[in-house]
Amino acid sequence: MIYFLTFILFLLILLINIIIKKKKLLPNYTGNIHQRFVGREVVPLSGGIFIFGVFLIIFYKDYTFFCIALSLIFLLGFFSDIKFLSSPKYRLLFQVLIVFLFVYFTNLQLYPTRVLFLDLALENIWISYFFSTFCILIAINGTNFIDGLNGLVLGYYLIISVIIFKLGLSIQSDVLHNQIIFLIIFLTFLFLLNLLNQFYIGDSGAYSLGFIFSFILISIYLFNKSISPFFIVLLLWYPCFENLFSIIRKYKFNKSPISPDGRHLHQLLFFFISKKIKNNNIYLNNLSSCLINFYNLIIFALGSIYISHTQYQIMLILFNVIFYTIVYLRLLNFRYSKTKWID
Repeated sequence: MIYFLTFILFLLILLINIIIKKKKLLPNYTGNIHQRFVGREVVPLSGGIFIFGVFLIIFYKDYTFFCIALSLIFLLGFFSDIKFLSSPKYRLLFQVLIVFLFVYFTNLQLYPTRVLFLDLALENIWISYFFSTFCILIAINGTNFIDGLNGLVLGYYLIISVIIFKLGLSIQSDVLHNQIIFLIIFLTFLFLLNLLNQFYIGDSGAYSLGFIFSFILISIYLFNKSISPFFIVLLLWYPCFENLFSIIRKYKFNKSPISPDGRHLHQLLFFFISKKIKNNNIYLNNLSSCLINFYNLIIFALGSIYISHTQYQIMLILFNVIFYTIVYLRLLNFRYSKTKWID
C-alpha cells in the first residue's frame, strides 16, 4: 500500500510541475546566474513546494513547533523566489527571529560540543540558544549558497540521508525511523528531476532543506551522545564552510557578506569544466555537481568508519578545509586568467 501511495505522490508531483511549467508559474527570476549554466529555457522554482509539502507530512504528527518553523522558513524563501522579499538583510533578520524562537520553544541546545572552553560558555542557557541559532542559520544560508548547479543540493542531502540509514542513526534516535527509506526514495526522485532541469528548488527549497537537515542531525546527536558532534559537523561541512568562506571572501572584496555573487566553488568548477570539455550546458552542469557530491560521498564514507572518534572527525574536517581552499584558489586563478570576471 505504501509503495502505491508513493507512486501516486510522484505522479502528482510530475503533474503539478508540468502544469506550473506550462503555465509559466514561478519562473526563474532569482537564479539568473544559475540559469545561464543550463541554457535559456524558463525553469520553474517549484522544487521548494514539493520539498516543503512532503516533509510537512512526515513531521506534522510528532514535531509541532518544527512544522510551524519550517512553514515560516519556507514562506520566507518562497517570498524571495517571487521577488516579494528581495532584500537579503530583511530575509536574514526574519531567519534569525524564526530560528531563535524555534530553538527557544524547543529548548534545542547543542551540548556538549567536546570543546572545553565552548562547553563552559554554553552552560549559560542564553549563549546556548544563540549558539544553536547560529549553527542552524549557517546551515540554512550555506545550503542556499551551494544551490547553483542542478542536483548539487538535493544530491548532497540524499547522500546524508543514505549515511543516516546505513549507520542506523534513525533507529537510535527515533528521528525518521519509519520514514527514512521513503525519504531516500523521495529525494532520489527529486534529484533526478532536478538533473533533467525540470525545476529548481529555489530559495524556498534551499532554506527548507538546510533547516530540515540541521534539525535532523542535531536531534540525532542529542539522542546519541556517543556520536562525536564533529561527525555532525562533517556531514554539514560543505554548505557551512561555503557560507563562512563566502563571508570572508566578500569582506576582502568590500562586498556585503549577504549579497549574491558568482564566485562560489561550484560556479568556478563549472567554468573550468566548460573550458575543458565541449558539450551542452546541462551535461556540464550535472557533471560539475556530481563531481562535488562524489567527493563528499567519499569523505562521508571515511567519516562513517569512526563516528565517535572526535580527533578523526576533526582531521577530516581540516582536510576538507585545506583541500577546498587549494582547489578554490586554483579555480579562481584559472577563471581570472582566461576572461574578465562577471558576477
